[in-house]
Amino acid sequence: MTADSLYLDHAATTPLLPAARVAMLEGFQIWANPSSPHGPGRKARAALENARERVKTALCWNGEVVFTSGASEALAMAMQLCTLPLAAVSAVEHDAVLRHASGVPRIGVDGLGIVSRAECAHAGLVAIQQANSETGVIQPLDGVADLVRAAGGLLLADCAQAAGKLALPDADLIALSAHKFGGPVGIGALLVRDWAMLRPTGGQERGYRGGTENLPGALAMAAALEAGSDWLSGAVRLRHRLDEAIHASGGFSIAEETARVPSIASYRMPGKSANAQLIRFDAMGIAVSAGSACSSGSLRASHVLQAMGLTGAGEVIRVSIGRETSEADIERFIAAWRIVAGP
Repeated sequence: MTADSLYLDHAATTPLLPAARVAMLEGFQIWANPSSPHGPGRKARAALENARERVKTALCWNGEVVFTSGASEALAMAMQLCTLPLAAVSAVEHDAVLRHASGVPRIGVDGLGIVSRAECAHAGLVAIQQANSETGVIQPLDGVADLVRAAGGLLLADCAQAAGKLALPDADLIALSAHKFGGPVGIGALLVRDWAMLRPTGGQERGYRGGTENLPGALAMAAALEAGSDWLSGAVRLRHRLDEAIHASGGFSIAEETARVPSIASYRMPGKSANAQLIRFDAMGIAVSAGSACSSGSLRASHVLQAMGLTGAGEVIRVSIGRETSEADIERFIAAWRIVAGP
C-alpha cells in the first residue's frame, strides 16, 4: 500500500494489529512442537492452551475450541465430521459452505437477505451465516437455532465476518477466521458446543485435526480478539455518512433497512458495471471489491444478490470499513464515487 492508497476492503482481510504482531513474534520464540512430550514441547503446549482459553474468554464461549487454518477449513471440518448429515444451507452462504453442499436444499431469503424461518427446521446439520460477507446482513440466528433444535438438528454458523465484532450467536458449531478481525492469515477456529457433535479423526487438536499446531498464530489470534471492538461505533457513523452520500448521488444502498454488521455495505451504481467501477476506483488508488474475495475475480454474478432478487446485481460493489478508516477516507471515496457515477 502506498501513502496515497485508500483501502476499503477490510471484509476481505484487515491489517495485522500491533498486539497480534507482538504475540506472534513471541510465539516464534517458543518454537518447539506442542505435541512433543519433552520440556520444550510442554512449554509450547502450555502456551497453546493458554491461547485457547483466552480465545474462549474473549468470545464468551463456554464450549470447545479447535484451532484451524481459517474459517474455510473450520466450515469444511464441521460439515464433514458432524455426527448429523448436512441437511440444509442458506442460499446466501459463502462459497466455502456451498462447495460442500451439492444437492443439499437451499433455505431461501427475502429481498433483504433474511432467511425464511419456515425453511430452517431440519433434522440434520443446518448452515446459516451470522453476517453476510457481501451485504453485511445479520441473520436472526438465536431464533433460528430454536427452530433447528426443535426439529432435531444442529446449527452451524459461519461467523467469519462477525466474530470480534458482534456477540456470538446461539449456535452449536461456529467457524471464524483471525485475519478478519486483526489477527494473522492462516489461523482460525471451529467452536464446538459439545465434542459429541463431531467424529474424531485422530491427530492433534483433541483428535479432530491433524498437523502441528500453529502456536504463533493462536497467540496472535487471542491478542487480536482481546483488542476489542470499540472502533465499531465509529464505523456505524462512517457508514451512515456513506449511505447518505450514495443516495444523494443517485446510488442505492443494499439491505439498508435491516440490521447489518457495521463494517460492511454494498452499493449499486445504476448504469455502471461493478467491474468497470472497480477499474476506475483502482486507478484512483482506492481498493474496494465486488462480492466476497473468494469469488470476486471470477466475473460470476453474485449468488447472494441473485438470491435476494436484486435488480441491477451486476452494478453492485462492496465497501468495508476497518479500524483505521477515517472520516477523510470516507469523504475521499464519496468524491470518487461521484466522479465514477458521472453527471
